[in-house]
Amino acid sequence: MGLIGAVVFAAIGLVSGTDETTTLAPLTLLVVLLGVPPAGAFTFFLAGAVAKHMTHAVPTALLGIPGDTLATPLLQDANALRKLGVPHIALRKMISGAIVAAFIAVPLAVLFAVMLAPFGPTITKAAPWIFLAAAILIAYFSPGRWASVALLLPFVVLIIALQTLTAKYNVKLSVSYFLGIAIGPLVADLFSVISPADRGRMKREQPRTFQLAPDVKGWSGYFPNPLKVLDRKQTGWTLTTATISSATFVFSPVAMTVVLGELVGSRIKHAYHRLTTVLAARNGVTEATYIAEALIPLIAFGLPLSPVAAGPAAPLFNAPPRFSVDAATGQVNNLHNMLNHWEFLGYGMLAVLLAALVSYPFAMNFARRAALFVSRKVSHEAIIATFIGLIFVISVWEGQFLGLLVIMTMGLVGGLLSRILGFNTGVQFMGYYTAVLSVPALLKIFGG
Repeated sequence: MGLIGAVVFAAIGLVSGTDETTTLAPLTLLVVLLGVPPAGAFTFFLAGAVAKHMTHAVPTALLGIPGDTLATPLLQDANALRKLGVPHIALRKMISGAIVAAFIAVPLAVLFAVMLAPFGPTITKAAPWIFLAAAILIAYFSPGRWASVALLLPFVVLIIALQTLTAKYNVKLSVSYFLGIAIGPLVADLFSVISPADRGRMKREQPRTFQLAPDVKGWSGYFPNPLKVLDRKQTGWTLTTATISSATFVFSPVAMTVVLGELVGSRIKHAYHRLTTVLAARNGVTEATYIAEALIPLIAFGLPLSPVAAGPAAPLFNAPPRFSVDAATGQVNNLHNMLNHWEFLGYGMLAVLLAALVSYPFAMNFARRAALFVSRKVSHEAIIATFIGLIFVISVWEGQFLGLLVIMTMGLVGGLLSRILGFNTGVQFMGYYTAVLSVPALLKIFGG
């Protein structure tokens, strides 16, 4: 399963604009619902995440288009190196930073999770209030800031209203809410296309053109040594920032990437060395933050208490009927109960190793040809249609026609709020968990 995840998401990472939540979450959910053993589902997810955050550097560095959401903070420095005529250098630094960070992030995240685990029972009992506090904190650090904090209330009310509606027809949904939020930006764009008022914003006068510099191979063999691609200072900064980001699990991954990149950039004077070092460190942070934000909540609490855990990794926490988080008690039945610390460490390192064996040499040796093939031959519409079809199947499986209506409603509302007001998917997932965990607790207190 780890090998499948690495291969599939190494390929998906080459396609620009493929958001992590929209791709990782539905496929991981499919794997879970198909009955894959817990270790296989975990290894699939982690290998896929690590592989994608290596190959997302290809369109970012070579085409000037962010490979996904977390590649956006890398774009400015990557474009600066493109203008200098060395996009291949930017690409190699980014990918090498990612592989170095991934190998240290897994053991560090497991270590930090074990340190927090003794507080797990207390945190589980306090889950409704922790989710409420985490939702407000994550909302504040999202692009919408105070608007996102204020939007939590009407968004939670919408979810409760939909739950009440479906309950009248004896339909209980959970996966459909999650998938609706995950594909929100995509649903909003599809509605924009059929709206004369908004279609003009999406029109392009001519196909977009790209200029690809010739590739230059600076090593022998198929698998280059990432520690030789990075110099000592770059390796040091990558390890330092990856360690910092491995200890955090409640902040936005994009925010961590930006802040730690700025920290590195402020310490280096030479312009060229600053650009290459910041790119290596930032792409390392994308790997380390994703790994930590999935592993720490999963191992220590079993509750999705981070943007990644509540978003792309949510099927590892809550995927009824296999995995669940009980709304009334905060009790969990998911990978937290099914794998021990050593298994998380072992399968986590296996996932990173498989992703490294698949993605790293492929991106280092064939990035230019792959970028050329994707930009010329791969239909983005076909990829989008594939994911829409998969999501429709899952929604109808869970709730028939009502499941489909809930997905469309959550997707449209969430997508428009994300695009217009910066109320992004990470905040929306926390809003969902607030609705199912925090609101019942509040109603008990106030006698509702």
